[in-house]
Amino acid sequence: MNPSLAVYRGLKRAGIDFAASVPCVNLQELLNLIGGDREIIHLPVTREEEGVGICAGAWIGGRRPALLMQNSGLGNCINALASLNILYGIPLLMIISHRGGSGEPIVAQVPMGRLTVPLLDAMCVRHFQPQPDQAEETVGEAWSCAEAAGRPVAVLLDGQFWRGK
Repeated sequence: MNPSLAVYRGLKRAGIDFAASVPCVNLQELLNLIGGDREIIHLPVTREEEGVGICAGAWIGGRRPALLMQNSGLGNCINALASLNILYGIPLLMIISHRGGSGEPIVAQVPMGRLTVPLLDAMCVRHFQPQPDQAEETVGEAWSCAEAAGRPVAVLLDGQFWRGK
């Protein structure tokens, strides 16, 4: 099972047609798949909160948006998520590479790795943590939840996910 391909298929299943992204080594293959898809507008951004705002505009313009980022950027976009998406009922699918867990080789990733789930919980942002064989279905379900609730929803993909475990 190719984890990137599973997430990509989930995005397609959900009808995602707009994606903003911030670079992440774990998301590289997925970003290449999205970038090569003529049915998905892909816009790389420089900061996560920029992506939140652009995705909100895409939603208002009739698109189905996703933001792809690393969890280290979650802290950068909390205010945008709270004061834009949550306040105004704008759905957003966040595909988040969850760094900082068990076996993380970069010690600077560990603090945000520990805080990611508590921050999402504090904002009442529903989150999913699928295994690769569940990713396609879970990504589709996450978008359905975001759209129905008019809120951001996160799909967290940790190191074990990318290693296919």
